[in-house]
Amino acid sequence: MIKKLLSLLLLVLTFASCTKKRDLNEKVLNLTVESKVKGLDPINTGDTYSSTEVARVYEGLLQYHYLKRPYELIPNLAKEMPKVSKDELTYTFKLKEGVLFHDNKCFKDGKGREMVAEDVVYSFKRLADPRNNAIGWWILDGKLEGLNEWREKQKRLEKTNYDEEVSGLKALDKYTVQFKLKEKSPQFLYALPMTYTMVVPREAVEHYGKEFLNNPVGTGPFMTDTYTQSNKIVYHKNPNYRKETYPSEGTPEDKAAGLLEDAGKTLPLVEKLVVVIQPESQPRWLSFEKGKLDYISIPKDNFETVVAPNKGVTEEYAKKGIVLQISPDLDVTYIAFNHEDPLFKDNVKLKQALSLAYDREKSNELFYNGNGILAQTPIPPGIAGYDKDYKNPYMQYNLEKAKKLLTEAGYPRGKGLPVIKYDTLAKTVSRQMGEFFKKQMAKIGVNVQVVTNTWPQLTEKVHKRQTQTYGMAWVGDYPDAENFLQLLYGPNSSPGPNGSNFNDPGFNKLFDKATKMQPSPLRAKLYEELAQKYSEKVPWILGVHRTSFVVKHGWLENYKFSTFNYGNVKYWDVDLKKKKKLLEKL
Repeated sequence: MIKKLLSLLLLVLTFASCTKKRDLNEKVLNLTVESKVKGLDPINTGDTYSSTEVARVYEGLLQYHYLKRPYELIPNLAKEMPKVSKDELTYTFKLKEGVLFHDNKCFKDGKGREMVAEDVVYSFKRLADPRNNAIGWWILDGKLEGLNEWREKQKRLEKTNYDEEVSGLKALDKYTVQFKLKEKSPQFLYALPMTYTMVVPREAVEHYGKEFLNNPVGTGPFMTDTYTQSNKIVYHKNPNYRKETYPSEGTPEDKAAGLLEDAGKTLPLVEKLVVVIQPESQPRWLSFEKGKLDYISIPKDNFETVVAPNKGVTEEYAKKGIVLQISPDLDVTYIAFNHEDPLFKDNVKLKQALSLAYDREKSNELFYNGNGILAQTPIPPGIAGYDKDYKNPYMQYNLEKAKKLLTEAGYPRGKGLPVIKYDTLAKTVSRQMGEFFKKQMAKIGVNVQVVTNTWPQLTEKVHKRQTQTYGMAWVGDYPDAENFLQLLYGPNSSPGPNGSNFNDPGFNKLFDKATKMQPSPLRAKLYEELAQKYSEKVPWILGVHRTSFVVKHGWLENYKFSTFNYGNVKYWDVDLKKKKKLLEKL
């Protein structure tokens, strides 16, 4: 018996010893994602979770400067910013030479070949290919000369002809690619750091076929083996990554925070990424507290124990070397109505009634610790077109007015109104949000059925127009009001980003006008008018613009929050000496 107890004790001590030594022999980033990703194919990354993972492997022509604010576009696969013709319709890019795709069996001898201009052309055509039904097609739709015509022609062919020339999309030589726009589009460059336009090799797509989404082959700083839809993704440093260095420019605050200490160092700075998929917030939080995750957004239920009144971390967490970063996010949360449903298509008063019955201040307190900014239109603060003084009359809490409008809509006290289905995620907080919506609607006699889904299930329902109402958030793809207003643009209806299938001719006409204008006070004013007028028609019940509260361990270096997190992980580092010391305090 004593021998067995000694053996058990030895086993426990050995396990504890191994636990303390975890990740201390090489630089490993331990990260998390809140939902299973749909796959790693750039053209179908219509959500933050998938986009974040894809951008670890793939790259686009442009990227955002990691440290500068306001956000600034800089070259990535491009050698320099493009030459733009006087009429602002032709963009010519020179590509970096010597950029290699990852080693992969799809290539001859398994060695990754050089990325060239034809790869860029192929990747854009693949996004336009009607057979791919790409979620990201909306960013090119109607933009490039001849591309829509090429797309329509391919529908009539047995097989897509990628070798057929498109006048607005050409490889002029091995390292030069040219885009010709049909009309001016100041937002065109914003499409080029997005995951949809990241460059893929034709060999990989043809070799893996339908399984390409699980077999990523890019040029990025990290690479991974076949994605098996499991709860963990492991990425390794790309040994053939081109010469790229940590930025040497930033703000005075960046310098004070030590974010410029690695200036000039070769990227990436770590050897491996381990990404664990954890849908529930409390298991994620426990993993962070145990040092198994390097950083995390603070769950609502842990907010008061972590964040001090002075907006720093409480003493308990400060002693552990944990640091808090508070940053405004360019996003909006909302409950969308599917306007293909006859119930909502033309009944504005019904939607206004439901919106007035929803207590957004209470929702903000319950689910965002009161730190969200109540949205009046889809446009968030910090972007031209946001009006801090505007108050949307249908985004206020007013039960009496809600009941009156419900009667005018033809459903007095909810009589005759069918049960409304509300689709959301199967996560605890999402379910709680659904139940809150249900209780709010019950106050005016409206019955709601909450339907839970996985993230892939929910997005598929939205894309196939199978929802009635659903909860969603939109994180900006780029810092322009167009990116938020295009969520209501008719031609962008599902499977495009307009999941509410709102299609108002007046909105579409003004949107087309605004998006062709260069940035100016006049354009900003038009954005304001567009957002306010049509938000009062309640295509959505607006929620909040969120503020990011992120805590990180003291060993994670160079972390800076960004709304546009396209591949920023290459800048992050792990101080192994600090990690060893701080793990002992956890």
